[in-house]
Amino acid sequence: MDFTISFIELFFWSLYLVSPLLLFLGLLVVALGQIVASVEKWKKFDGLYWSLVTATTVGYGDIRPIKKRSKILSIVIAFIGLVLTGIIIAVALKTATIALERHGNEQIIERIKDI
Repeated sequence: MDFTISFIELFFWSLYLVSPLLLFLGLLVVALGQIVASVEKWKKFDGLYWSLVTATTVGYGDIRPIKKRSKILSIVIAFIGLVLTGIIIAVALKTATIALERHGNEQIIERIKDI
């Protein structure tokens, strides 16, 4: 249980530290999505929906850009989404490593003593 609590505390603290970068990338995805929406003559909400689906690389295909500029921006949005996801995964991995170093060694030693 100590490991889980440490992981959660470290994870959210780390996300707090990188939040300016995450916020900037998220706003960039939304802004580019709104540009695509205006180019493609979509509603604003459809542009928001499409940009978030594209950034997470889900790509349902229900809404798709037709114009060349929009397609280029969709590649940029997808790349930004990959970077955003990569940062969150990197934070989670580093947090898990630190939490394991703090608590993993103690638990392993206790299990070896019990054998």
